[in-house]
Amino acid sequence: MKKQKNTEENSEKLTIYDYEQRYVKRENARAAKIFLRLIAAAIGVFLFFCMFSVTMRIFDINMYAGIGAAAVCVVLYIVLFIVPVVKIFKSDYFIVNVNANTARAAQSHNKKVRREVAGKIIDLTAKVEGVGWYDSAEVGRLAIAVKTNDDKALMKSLTALYGGSVKKSANELIFKTALKSGMYSAISQTNKVDAMLVSFLNLQLVKDLVFLYGFRPSDAKLARIFGRVLQNSLVAYGLGGLKIGNGVVQTMGNAVKGIPLLGSAISAIVDSSVQGLTNGVLTTVMGFQTIKYLNNEYRLQEILDGIEIEESQEEFEEACGKLERELKSGKKYPQAS
Repeated sequence: MKKQKNTEENSEKLTIYDYEQRYVKRENARAAKIFLRLIAAAIGVFLFFCMFSVTMRIFDINMYAGIGAAAVCVVLYIVLFIVPVVKIFKSDYFIVNVNANTARAAQSHNKKVRREVAGKIIDLTAKVEGVGWYDSAEVGRLAIAVKTNDDKALMKSLTALYGGSVKKSANELIFKTALKSGMYSAISQTNKVDAMLVSFLNLQLVKDLVFLYGFRPSDAKLARIFGRVLQNSLVAYGLGGLKIGNGVVQTMGNAVKGIPLLGSAISAIVDSSVQGLTNGVLTTVMGFQTIKYLNNEYRLQEILDGIEIEESQEEFEEACGKLERELKSGKKYPQAS
């Protein structure tokens, strides 16, 4: 029923004003871009703080080990934070928050992005053996559409990929990353290390999903995703300082009374499992939020591509030019009575 409703909605011929009323949300594009960079910077500062704290702790134990840890942290910071963020920022995105004045430019931009996305998918499938992310038959149809400059067929193939093999691959990426987040958190049992691991894994997941889809969310949506990454890192940092297991052990009462070693063991197990599960679930939420934004913006650009734009600057200028030529022609028109 829901699928039928979406099909009817997409097949309905909309005007730009209908589209604007239904789908456009008022937002300050410049403010969104600034806020996105501030959030990314906040993640970077938080990671620097965690790495610096860990390095100084090792340095207090052994100077040479501390120097080695500092060098490792620099490499990790570049590879696991700076590189993913730069790659995400460099990816293009669909423009879907438009009005009558910007709709044509957005349509042209989105058409270019679709062709770039198609090229990336085709190139990756051809060059990387066994990648398994995309349905090969659909990629073949996509390649034909690109070669014949058939934009409708190209969009149809992309839609089929995003609703099929890409969706499956995205779910697998989210599960694997969430599992890593949970396992590493359970092993580390250190709040600063937990926070670093969660940040790195979350950013890697966003980068992988953007690479899989071939485009990134808009600045406003990406700012929310980065905000979720920062939130997850802070939660992981806070969980490391909580004695969750001890509270559970206390409720066992006589079951562990007089057996302190057993009580400590149960406490450690519960602490690690709760922290691991929490961080894994938070990573899963962030991953699904990312693909929700990607799918939503792809759907909106698809709707935008088929709308009727009633007026445009070119048409207005053409009408004015025609009027000017008629007036200069010297023809005499009957006066209004």
